[in-house]
Amino acid sequence: MPQLSLLEARETVLLDDATGRIAYTPGLVPPQVAASWFAALRQEVPWKAERRVMYDREVDVPRLTGHFHLPSFDPASTPPAAILEATAVVLAKTAVPFTSVGLNLYRDGRDSVAPHNDHLYEIVEGFPIGLLSLGATRRMTIRAKEPPRRVLRLDLEAGSLLMMSYATQIHYTHGVPKTKAVVGERISLAFRVKPARSAAGKGFYR
Repeated sequence: MPQLSLLEARETVLLDDATGRIAYTPGLVPPQVAASWFAALRQEVPWKAERRVMYDREVDVPRLTGHFHLPSFDPASTPPAAILEATAVVLAKTAVPFTSVGLNLYRDGRDSVAPHNDHLYEIVEGFPIGLLSLGATRRMTIRAKEPPRRVLRLDLEAGSLLMMSYATQIHYTHGVPKTKAVVGERISLAFRVKPARSAAGKGFYR
């Protein structure tokens, strides 16, 4: 794995109060490493085109998705080497014992994710979510659910890490809107601490 200097990556705290903590670190991963990981994941991840029911009809999810448990959580899991390398960098930066990685592939400006928060039953209380971006820069919008309607608009660059605390999933939504601008492909890696199912032998939450 490439040796990266985490001391050079400066974290900017965007929010830190009773509603949660949001921090952004551009340049956590050097451009050449981010590009290498992007190319590997674009090729090696078994990307899925999903469909979802919305407003009483089934529609295409406007992006491709993937998911891996990390070997520390599920020893039988075998993520691509780029995910293991990215995980090591994120763990070194955050010291959070992440157990899974969800991936989104945005193919162009028409691909997006609607404003949402993570389902609280799918993440362990008290642990943050980390979003590592690769590929083209895309804008994320983070909105408070209650007044005052605070809005953060953040351009997520390749090699950057966005950290959102557990509390932010209660008080904010986040999404990547569509854009008419010409943009290249982007891959996001969403690191989470997932709970094991209470009943043995029934697998894990995704």
